[in-house]
Amino acid sequence: MSAPAHQRDLTVGPVAKTLFAFALPSLGVNILQSLNNSVNSVWIGKFLGEEALAASANAGLIMFLMFSTLFGFTMATTILIGQNMGRRDIEAVRRIMGTASTVFFLAGVAFAAAGWIFAPQLLRLFATSDAVFPMALAYLRVIFLTMPISFVMVLISSSLRGVGDSITPFRNTVLNVVLDVILNPIFILGWGPIPAMGIAGSALATIVAGVISVGLLLHKVYALDLTIRLRGEELKWLRPDPRYLKPIARMGLPMGLSMIIMSGSALAMIGLINREGVDTTAAFAVMNQLWSYVQMPAVAVGGAVSAMVAQNIGANKWHRVSRIVWSGIGINLLMSGVLILLMTLFAQPLLGLFLPAQSPAIDIAIHINHIIGWTFILMGVSVVVSFAVRANGAVIVPLLILIISAIIVRFSVGFGLYGQFGAEAIWAAERATAITSCVLSIGYYLHGGWKKAKAMPNMGGPLIPAAPE
Repeated sequence: MSAPAHQRDLTVGPVAKTLFAFALPSLGVNILQSLNNSVNSVWIGKFLGEEALAASANAGLIMFLMFSTLFGFTMATTILIGQNMGRRDIEAVRRIMGTASTVFFLAGVAFAAAGWIFAPQLLRLFATSDAVFPMALAYLRVIFLTMPISFVMVLISSSLRGVGDSITPFRNTVLNVVLDVILNPIFILGWGPIPAMGIAGSALATIVAGVISVGLLLHKVYALDLTIRLRGEELKWLRPDPRYLKPIARMGLPMGLSMIIMSGSALAMIGLINREGVDTTAAFAVMNQLWSYVQMPAVAVGGAVSAMVAQNIGANKWHRVSRIVWSGIGINLLMSGVLILLMTLFAQPLLGLFLPAQSPAIDIAIHINHIIGWTFILMGVSVVVSFAVRANGAVIVPLLILIISAIIVRFSVGFGLYGQFGAEAIWAAERATAITSCVLSIGYYLHGGWKKAKAMPNMGGPLIPAAPE
């Protein structure tokens, strides 16, 4: 059976070229999603005002934490699919897909129901102000209704990357973003028979765009007979199988916890930054906006490395794994390094897009970038290496490295030295975190036992021979 047009065999061909071409569409997805969030914020802020914008931001923080938890299980599913794709066990790929599809959809329904019921408590937990509470509640409740669709869309897109197709998810993201951007002002302000719905209209636009996008994505999966599709007798595999569910949970929980730790650690440091006053807080917030684009190559390349390593481990082509990892590190160093350099050279005009020309926050932001901007290159190395070792089922040590670097080191330096050095202790904590994470990750990759881990036992297809010493 020939592979679908956009599906790459990640176990053959030149490593660096294949990796770069596979990662580019994923980078495009990240950029489009960020731009979509920015444009939607513009619609809400322009048409509904500051309070509505603050309401959407509060709801957005809660949704980010929800999807951070989902991330681990999505990555676990992609790894299992990638390894079985590498060993050419298509039946196992589809069995995993069937189990994951049902579990992800039911999880989405559960999140939607719980979110609708407990949305007020969640907003109170995040200290949402009374002024924006009603709008935030309306927005959040509607957004929670998107969970079943969103979970399925994330699963399908990630699974397609696991079998070597990053083009189809990219095209689907383009469609989703275009629809969301167009529908937002229509549903917010009303048009023709469509009534003006305010901030709830923005959330509804996300639902409609998601339904259309998922529908067309599923149509494409079946129309092109893509590898992850289930039909006929295969539909019985939608019943969750514990043999596949257990490794998804075993790997997914630590990886989901990693995302929560990263987010929680960053939020705790923002508490320190807020003590420095409005100008420092504004400067850091703007730099975070710019740094988000610097981090995108690491996430895209890391995801590509994970899928590629998983397939090559499944095919027992361990001689390619090291080349994949070092190629990923090299590509990320180049892309992130160029972005950091451009950001440093053109800091003044870039910051001027967000801040008034004479704002004291501009000089503070430039100072912060000079001190810790380069650390995102080191963090990118950590991301690529962590994604690589997780592709063989080694998820506990990367979690421990994150706890050491993002909690123990960051908090010890940041909170421990803050009383003496003020804001400089915060920036020192960020440097120490990045250096610690990079050194420990590289050390584990070179000398740890991650090659002896196993994502899941063989289920009847070709065996994965033991990794070389």
